[in-house]
Amino acid sequence: MSHFRLYLLLVAVMFAWGMNLPALKYLTAQMGPITMTSLRIFIAGITVFIILYFAKLIRMPTRKEWMYIFGGSMLNVVIHHYFISVGLTMTSGTNAGLILGTGPIMTAVFGLLLLRLKPTLLQWTGFVLGLFGVSATVVVGSSGVSSVSLGDIYIFLSILGQVLSFLLISKAAATLDPRLLTGYMFIIGSAGLFLIGLYQEPAEWQVFREMDATFWILIICSGMIATAIGHMMYNYSVGKVGPAKAAIFINLNTLFGILGSAFFLGEILTVFHLIGLVFVVAGVILGSGAAEDLWKKRKLERN
Repeated sequence: MSHFRLYLLLVAVMFAWGMNLPALKYLTAQMGPITMTSLRIFIAGITVFIILYFAKLIRMPTRKEWMYIFGGSMLNVVIHHYFISVGLTMTSGTNAGLILGTGPIMTAVFGLLLLRLKPTLLQWTGFVLGLFGVSATVVVGSSGVSSVSLGDIYIFLSILGQVLSFLLISKAAATLDPRLLTGYMFIIGSAGLFLIGLYQEPAEWQVFREMDATFWILIICSGMIATAIGHMMYNYSVGKVGPAKAAIFINLNTLFGILGSAFFLGEILTVFHLIGLVFVVAGVILGSGAAEDLWKKRKLERN
């Protein structure tokens, strides 16, 4: 698959993740976030293995690959989803959005330090533009960023865990299909969240019996489409284009989430959201390397 098609795939994934935000807001309001998340991710894991079964991509990993799977499960599923679900109950949405928006730059920095990746000047420019766009978007309408709280630290730990997992996924992709890696990560990670939920939210599993059809439709669609297929495609893209280029697209997640919230939850869009959109799109084009690829292609055609 060409890089251009991978970029389109990443945009589609970000759209699915953004539209998933209103659904998650509804779901977390119905019951304990950890308990709900463990079920949603378990549904995602089962969905991934059903898809891989028909694609004939299931196999037993090697001992070394199991290390990547376990590490990815702890970082990308348990740590990321636990801290973000708990952190959002302890800090403002503005603070959380700003911290999550640092993900692409953190990925680039860790990639440079650990994987010896070397983003170009245009890519670094894209990272900064994307961060500015996310900041302009999430700060609008706020009275300002509040002082650092425990919730802010939790949100930072969640994005740090996700960023580090991208580096593991990138290395594991050398021998293990990232889609299969995703399935194993979901199953193991959901088990970890299940145990945490039993300890911190022991009575929440009884609430499932009280849920209506809307809850079940949303949690199944969220698990199957946004989480299962979305993460399969994202991790596949990480294995193909690298963690830094793939991570820059996360900026679009914030904006698609805002559009989804405006449409489904009635939140108000302003001119600042449009300004943020311009900077985020520019950041994605530059940070992903799409602009450089297009420039090099045209240069070759002229020669």
